[in-house]
Amino acid sequence: MKSINACFFAMLLIAGSCSSPKPTQPPGPNPAIDSLFEAYNQFKLRINPIEATKAGESEYNDKVANFIADDYQADLIENYTNFLEALSEYDSSMVSPSQWMSMQVMAWDCKIKREGLTNTIVTMASPIYNLPNFELMPILQIQSLHLYFSQLAGGQSVQPFNTVKDYDNWLKRIDAYLPFLDTCVVKMREGIATGIVPPKTLIKKTIPQLDGFINDPLSEHLYYAPIRQMPESFSSEEKERLASAYSDAIQNKLKPKYKELQDFLLNSYLSAGMETSGLGALPNGPETYNYLLRLHTTTNLTADEIHELGKSEVKRILAEMEKAKAATGFEGDMKAFFEHVRTSKSQMPYTEPEQVIASFNTIRTRVEARLVEVFDLKPKATFDVRRTEAFREASASAEYVPGSKDATRPGTFYVPIPDVTSYNKFSDEALFLHEAVPGHHYQLSLQQENADLPEFLHPESLGVFVEGWALYAESLGKELGLYEDPYQYFGMLSMEMHRAIRLVVDTGIHAKGWTREQAIQYSLDNEAESEASIIASIERYMATPGQAVSYKIGQLKIQELRKKAEATLGDKFSIREFHNQVLNSGSLPLVLLEKKINGWIEKIR
Repeated sequence: MKSINACFFAMLLIAGSCSSPKPTQPPGPNPAIDSLFEAYNQFKLRINPIEATKAGESEYNDKVANFIADDYQADLIENYTNFLEALSEYDSSMVSPSQWMSMQVMAWDCKIKREGLTNTIVTMASPIYNLPNFELMPILQIQSLHLYFSQLAGGQSVQPFNTVKDYDNWLKRIDAYLPFLDTCVVKMREGIATGIVPPKTLIKKTIPQLDGFINDPLSEHLYYAPIRQMPESFSSEEKERLASAYSDAIQNKLKPKYKELQDFLLNSYLSAGMETSGLGALPNGPETYNYLLRLHTTTNLTADEIHELGKSEVKRILAEMEKAKAATGFEGDMKAFFEHVRTSKSQMPYTEPEQVIASFNTIRTRVEARLVEVFDLKPKATFDVRRTEAFREASASAEYVPGSKDATRPGTFYVPIPDVTSYNKFSDEALFLHEAVPGHHYQLSLQQENADLPEFLHPESLGVFVEGWALYAESLGKELGLYEDPYQYFGMLSMEMHRAIRLVVDTGIHAKGWTREQAIQYSLDNEAESEASIIASIERYMATPGQAVSYKIGQLKIQELRKKAEATLGDKFSIREFHNQVLNSGSLPLVLLEKKINGWIEKIR
């Protein structure tokens, strides 16, 4: 892959250096920096083609990045370096304030991503989940490309299947995806040789995920779903051609490749898996985890600091839970109440998955009636509440997938319902606020619809901001007419506790030598989630070190800034304007968010 054209950078540098003396008024927009932003945006689309599809950029709908390949990573290092050199030619006197903020976000992104590429375990941020991928551990039971690619295949996600060209693009994308699977096996063999292999527990969970892709008959195969849903407008000749092409791709390309991958996992990889649970036991593991904490929190907090912060938050939330328990009339201790909530039939009333979805839509109606009281901004995009696909439902958490930037494709709030009779609803109000409104759907839709932001800031980006905002959104329930049921308020506290526990168990697993079983027991002792749910969560943290701590760190910073603004501004404080300030610049590293809110406070006071 070629790097950004050197002449283009030279042109930008010349344009940037031809500035007049420092103005006495804030400078206006600089077209040269906008050109650099656009170059960076095109670079990010090229390296993350599935993210480009997610953003509605159809040019990339037939491509897949083999992001664990050596040449791909060399290309990244070269380009991140070039972009940082170009940014260094500007200072705040040469661009508008909003451009300067975007430049600081871009510089942070380039620096942290380039640093990750020099690590022996971590590679670039994933083309899908904005998480680091592990070059030598590319196949895991959650948040891996092989799972997300199959999610696209069903025709109900971000991959379009509206035209004949769309159908042909997917066939090309399959052909581009197969080399990634080959490279995965090569890298995992290298991982075996160098002692960089995931825990056995995680490998065991990954192997059966491939069963359906290998064994399902063509008529029921996930990858054949688009053929079962072909538009009536297609000619009979096109329908026949596409059906034959999809059949060939499934039977002669995908099934053999997935079988090859599964055989390797079962016969070679599993026996090499770690008996320990965390990164700390791997070569360069402690350094890798420190990097991941900096990446995910956008701070320099150490593992020890985060661990202790988590324990203090667990203690605080437990005290609040005691009050919520008392409001329900339950007379036992907290552990007994956890068990009561986990097993109470009153909290598991459903017999059909559709009832779960309908309940979330009822919550939606209640929330939307009160939004205007705390928000000025409102996205154009809408969203659907949908059950998670069966092939990944057993290991999945609830999640939100944004719609298209032009709002023509709605966002999707996915709810896993593997067993509807055991589905516990006690935290559903908080879950809706987090994943949908005013959480992920609200924030991410506003971000990608914001015409004042450079295009590269429209995608999801920084988890500490995105997830921190969503967790903060859970705390707005009473202001939005929710949590009237003490069990639902306890559910909100339980979700907050879940995120506080993450600070303890994530650092425990990856920095303090905790076992999987220790982490599970700590969670069982301090929250009301079911044991099965807790096990899935702990295994997620094992697979994605550092990511889960971002929620609570981001939430605490937003709450801290709100309290500071309320205390400083008094009657001048507007909750709607505070939310505007948090949401109208895209995803920001916490240091930049704090700087922005402090500036707003000084301007208002």
